[in-house]
Amino acid sequence: MLTVVQMLRKKGVVSKFVEFYGDGLDNLSLADQATIANMAPEYGATCGIFPVSGATMDYLKLTGRDEDTIALVEKYSKTQGMWREAGTPEPVFTDSLQLDLGSVEPSIAGPKRPQDRIQLSMSSKAFKEGFKTLTGRDQGKSAQVDDFALEDGAIVLAAITSCTNTSNPAVLVAAGLVAQKAVELGVAPKPWVKTSFAPGSQVVQSYMDKGGLTEYLDAIGFNVVGFGCTTCIGNSGPLKSQAIEEAIMEKGITVGAVLSGNRNFEGRVHPLSTANYLASPPLVVAFAIAGNMNVDVYNDPLAEDKDGNPVYLKDIWPSNEEISEYMSRVISADMFRERYSDVFKGDKHWQDIKITGGQTYKWSPGSTYVQHPPFFDESEAASGEPEDFLNARALAILGTSVTTDHISPAGNIKKESPAGDFLLQHQVRENEFNSYGARRGNHEVMMRGTFANIRIKNEMAPGTEGGWTTLQPTGEVLTIYEAAMRYKQDDVPLMIFAGAEYGTGSSRDWAAKGTRLLGVKAVVVESFERIHRSNLVGMGVLPLQFKDGVTRQSLKLDGTETFDLTGIKDGIKPGMDVDLKITRKDGSTEETTLLCRIDTVDEVDYYLAGGILQYVLTKLQAA
Repeated sequence: MLTVVQMLRKKGVVSKFVEFYGDGLDNLSLADQATIANMAPEYGATCGIFPVSGATMDYLKLTGRDEDTIALVEKYSKTQGMWREAGTPEPVFTDSLQLDLGSVEPSIAGPKRPQDRIQLSMSSKAFKEGFKTLTGRDQGKSAQVDDFALEDGAIVLAAITSCTNTSNPAVLVAAGLVAQKAVELGVAPKPWVKTSFAPGSQVVQSYMDKGGLTEYLDAIGFNVVGFGCTTCIGNSGPLKSQAIEEAIMEKGITVGAVLSGNRNFEGRVHPLSTANYLASPPLVVAFAIAGNMNVDVYNDPLAEDKDGNPVYLKDIWPSNEEISEYMSRVISADMFRERYSDVFKGDKHWQDIKITGGQTYKWSPGSTYVQHPPFFDESEAASGEPEDFLNARALAILGTSVTTDHISPAGNIKKESPAGDFLLQHQVRENEFNSYGARRGNHEVMMRGTFANIRIKNEMAPGTEGGWTTLQPTGEVLTIYEAAMRYKQDDVPLMIFAGAEYGTGSSRDWAAKGTRLLGVKAVVVESFERIHRSNLVGMGVLPLQFKDGVTRQSLKLDGTETFDLTGIKDGIKPGMDVDLKITRKDGSTEETTLLCRIDTVDEVDYYLAGGILQYVLTKLQAA
């Protein structure tokens, strides 16, 4: 998975359809294929797809589908030319890459992006060599916490998470077997590592229970904490102890996380975790035992056994034969049928919910979780006609690879933040703040968390990190939310400027919703990721792209300028040019031409309606 992501990022496949083909597919299970396909947002493609094959039929049988459905899928796929088997002619593609599966080495990715692959054998070396670039200093900080020393490089979170690979029986069984061998040798994760296990399917718990692996995972702290997004979206909760958190903050210790998720962007996993790595589930267990990124898990001892002997990765790593034997002995189609025969019934908590009221939701003005969003308010309504934007200001000027995690609210809500202030003012105690994900139904919380990622760097507020900007023309340094509201009072349209790969990562609808609610009218960047560009249009925000090698840097933008966007009011066409006039603080002006990244005629309609929500509502009213 990580090798494919690195290859495709290097190639550049944004807005491309990527199909995987070749004889190597004979050696990939459907779970392996699904893991690679699910990483499409990470390599930037519109989609990653595999042909239908015997592996697909094996999966349908394993997961309890009836024989008629399986036969129909196979016949349909063959009739439509979607079926692949060894020896059949390969399709003709516009371009291709080749990967020899035999050359793939064990890898992790980090400390910030999924495409930054590192050979496992080089992981500690890469961490040490990249430490100064990551932190701006040399290693050496530590603190005594309870009966252990917490040092730079400490792994404070080790999570087997609910992404695609945790619906892959082979890697989960491998993680369970690593846990079993560790318990039998008397080794466990280090005391500062918070461990968790959140499978992507309830069937995982069934086959881990049945084969006896659950007890070993539980014994070393990898207890099942739920069946959904947890650590990899910032829902890890606090670290293992308050003392650990205080030591990290007081001493400035650089710590990390290892998780089996798809994304490890800055500020996503935990506010205190600076170096975040993606790894397979069995490697997550191994890194938890090692406890520090400075440990060479490939060559060095991970720990000592109960007799004081060194324990190496090879001592706890299961063979392919062990994994296959467990799967063939334990996993059956009956497990899937039993778990999902009444999947909509839910547990006791779900069943105890009393359904009251009418056909529409009754909004509670006192709720801090769910509020009526303002997308259809008069103040947010679009005129339906294209408009030029005059005397606009920059709300933020950002760098390269700004992800949807930098933009969208995620993780825990800090007390010292606009969202935290809002909740405190509404009598919510700090220990009841919950997460942005839990409060995503309240736009007041979410818009305060937009562009508030603790690692975001706004070039308009040099020397700061987090959601800060400089209000113009006063020069006050404020949170991005506070500045946006001040500009809104004065009816000043706002713009965002950034570098290449803007909007990398997963869909994150609030990255676009929050941008809109802050009053941003246009986003100007060197290049967009497909999903976020589309979402901006869907929220009525104009996506624009620099042309001919022009960048925010070549224009020497610092945020003191005002901007006029013209050429819009005469009508919008996909891919048209838009003129940007820059008026600097000293009164001088400069003009440049931007590419409108409204790419289709349908998107023109969405944008002119003020967004896809308004477009749909208008159509319903007309009907």
